[in-house]
Amino acid sequence: MQSSVYTADVGAGTPQGLVGRAGDVERVEGLLGSVDSGGAVLLTGDPGVGKTALLGHLALRALAAGARVLRAAGTESESGVEYAALNQLLFPLWEEDPQAVDGAHSAALRVALGFGEGAPPERFLVSNAALVLLRRAAAATPILLVVDDLQAVDPASAAVLGFVARRLAGSRVRFLAARRGRRGGAEAGVRAEYEVLPLDEGASRLLASASHPDLSAPVVECVVAAAQGNPLALVELPAALTGPQRAGLERRPAALPLTRRLREVFGSCVAGLPAATRRLLLMPALEGTGDLAVLQCAAQRLGAGADLADLEAAERDGLVRIEEFDHRLTFRHPLYRAAVVDASTSAERRRAHRELAEVLHDRPDQRAWHLGEACVEQDEDVAALLEGTAHRVLRRGDAMAAIRSLTKAAHLSPGAADRGRRLAAAAYIRADASGELTMASRLLDDARRFGSDDRASLYSAAVAVHRLLDGEGDIDTAHQILLGAIENGDHPYGACDPALEEALYLLLLLCCLGGRAELWAPLHKILERLGPDAPRLLAVNVATQGDPARTALPALGDLEELISGLPQETAPSRITRIGTASIAADRLTGVRDAVSRVPSQGRRQIVTLPLLCTDAFLAGRWDDTTQLADEGLRLCKEHAFEAVSWYFLYYKAVVAAARGEAGVAEETADAMGAWGTSRGAHHLVTLAEHIRVLVAQAEGDFERAYRHAAAISPPGELAPYTPVALLVVGDVVEAAVRTQRPAEAAAHVAAARHAGIAGLSPRRAMLVDASSAMAAEADEEAIGLFERALAHPGIHQWPFDLARVTLAYGERLRKARSTTDARALLSAALATFEQLGARPWADRAKRTLQATGWMVVKRADGPESVSLTPQELEIAHLAASGLTNKQIAERLYLSPRTVGGHLGRVFPKLGITSRAALRDALTGLAKR
Repeated sequence: MQSSVYTADVGAGTPQGLVGRAGDVERVEGLLGSVDSGGAVLLTGDPGVGKTALLGHLALRALAAGARVLRAAGTESESGVEYAALNQLLFPLWEEDPQAVDGAHSAALRVALGFGEGAPPERFLVSNAALVLLRRAAAATPILLVVDDLQAVDPASAAVLGFVARRLAGSRVRFLAARRGRRGGAEAGVRAEYEVLPLDEGASRLLASASHPDLSAPVVECVVAAAQGNPLALVELPAALTGPQRAGLERRPAALPLTRRLREVFGSCVAGLPAATRRLLLMPALEGTGDLAVLQCAAQRLGAGADLADLEAAERDGLVRIEEFDHRLTFRHPLYRAAVVDASTSAERRRAHRELAEVLHDRPDQRAWHLGEACVEQDEDVAALLEGTAHRVLRRGDAMAAIRSLTKAAHLSPGAADRGRRLAAAAYIRADASGELTMASRLLDDARRFGSDDRASLYSAAVAVHRLLDGEGDIDTAHQILLGAIENGDHPYGACDPALEEALYLLLLLCCLGGRAELWAPLHKILERLGPDAPRLLAVNVATQGDPARTALPALGDLEELISGLPQETAPSRITRIGTASIAADRLTGVRDAVSRVPSQGRRQIVTLPLLCTDAFLAGRWDDTTQLADEGLRLCKEHAFEAVSWYFLYYKAVVAAARGEAGVAEETADAMGAWGTSRGAHHLVTLAEHIRVLVAQAEGDFERAYRHAAAISPPGELAPYTPVALLVVGDVVEAAVRTQRPAEAAAHVAAARHAGIAGLSPRRAMLVDASSAMAAEADEEAIGLFERALAHPGIHQWPFDLARVTLAYGERLRKARSTTDARALLSAALATFEQLGARPWADRAKRTLQATGWMVVKRADGPESVSLTPQELEIAHLAASGLTNKQIAERLYLSPRTVGGHLGRVFPKLGITSRAALRDALTGLAKR
């Protein structure tokens, strides 16, 4: 069940109120019924899931509504004392009015409650007496009985409560209880059972953060993952960490330790199991997958007659479940698993790890980890196995597992240089994949104490670059640091060296941000030195990101082959790098599914979001673009990724510019330009100029548009190492034509054709042909080029670009006095702009339509305008009257196909999908 946040009134310490339980409160109160209905509800759920808190909150709400609340709680110490819980509940009522019941009922109740002497009363008499007492007291004020830990209530009280619960209908008494485990005697009369489920992720995050405001964002995510929605765990787990660990300044344990309170709740369940069961449970607790075949083999190696049958006690108590379908054991909650480990000794854990390693000989990654955990001395063989495991799991996308494996490998390394290299590699992954720069720096400090080799120096330089990018550093300094580590080390130059490969990708990022030839030249030399050993994907990225106008086209074959292999690709880094290489060639649709599979983890997620933003913007899903950008900005703020945040601000700004929110867009452009200039990030400066181009184009200020577009790419030249130059080819040409610069427009078209960028994608081809058409002097030539532009396959997947070309074509036709054809094109462009919410562009199309004598009316269901030709209106009215396409065609001397085409354009304009809705839509138009 997904619960919304009930109250966010939380401060330091334990939140004052419930978090994430609004739905639970509403449903339980619904089951209890009104104060006059006499309902009974039993809350069930895992330990620590929040049943007690929910009871308390519901009790307070009942008090606020004017009811009287009587509370009791079962305890192990009083579970053998007859009527102990009944005494807690009824003592206040008896004390107020001892004469409320009389005769035999009074005597029985006095003895049961401990106020009188005599033989043990009959339970039936006590039960009736309790019911009478409650009903009479409730006649004046409604009563809510609240019983917690019902499973620990003494049997005598449980029987009486069950009797009472069955007889509350029509009274002003309600019964609300909570218990762990299976139903027993007390709840036999409670027909309504409500299971309290774990909190959802949002509420879990809120509760953990509110309970411990000093938690860093990565630690919050770690706690949320470990707690699995258990509120007690969300509050307690951070308490077992040190202050620096909570702040993310020190390495936290791989498995969060249990606090005393968690041990009491979860450990007590484990402690009550037979010793053989506890020993055997340690195996699945350490193994992780719960594979019964593995557990059977490991159990046999333990000896002493160990067998899977020993798990029955844990299964009966609900601590574990055996999934028959796939033959696996699963713990009901991860904290039961943690409690099993917590209850074991270090010697027991090492032995279990050794046995698991022997059994898992065909699973090298798991075997390496168990061997590492079983070691008490340094062992280079095991360390090497763990290092290999780290690289494999990293390719599968589990950065944290890779860090743990490398860190463990470092501790097991006899050689200081090996230890330093492995710690440095862990530091780089920590910085690159998770973005935890403080922790990465601490790992580096450890690495330096043990000395380092050249590969460790590469990792160290890479971490330093990440700190510069996300801090106050500039691109040139970061470039010098990283280039120096690459050129001055004795590391091998080969694709098989992961340290060098990662350093080169980071150098590529710096070159892209810098956007200057002098930064790119050393990278090209390094690739030449690598020769055929250069990683193929790296070479494709260099070709498509650096100077795509000149180098992307020859790399398309390799790019297409890489994209075709994405369904089988599992490495997040390769998926995102293939996606990034696909931008200039408009191949993002081919990588969309693979990118969506990349785990949401730290910096990895932040790298994928710009790809999704670009795809959404080009596809016309602008609301999605803004939402994705907002999510990216949230993550950047949490992880302090300042450099990356500008990409998300850029996407929000281009949407704002296209929708006419000029002030917002210009403000972002100014801030981005200033930041990029101060740090030597020329790419961000050109992105800022692109925002200004869009603002000026939308406002029809073509002189200003020309100035900003020319600052990106001077007319007649596609600026080198400036990918944004590809975005403004059409803008440069249109602005030059509109400002009476025909020579500059023609020169820029020639530059685009000479570069061959039309071969990159149908969208690029459409824009190049459209630019040629805008620059053409003769109308006949322009019309032919526009027709060719709109004939490229698949261009409808880029609606904004298509609508802009269609608008430009319609404007040229109107200028050439081809009014009828112009109207059809302008109408199509208008419909797309309105769908996108591109108000300035819609207004421009509308004005041009009106200049052709087109009728512009309002749609009945909203303020947006709708444009219909006189012929479309006539066809629409005839169709609304019930005529078929053939009948309409005969009446108007048209073909049925032409009639169908007109109706196909009318329906989306009117916001309808069928003929049946035509009459109402046309009536709405008439009213307006």
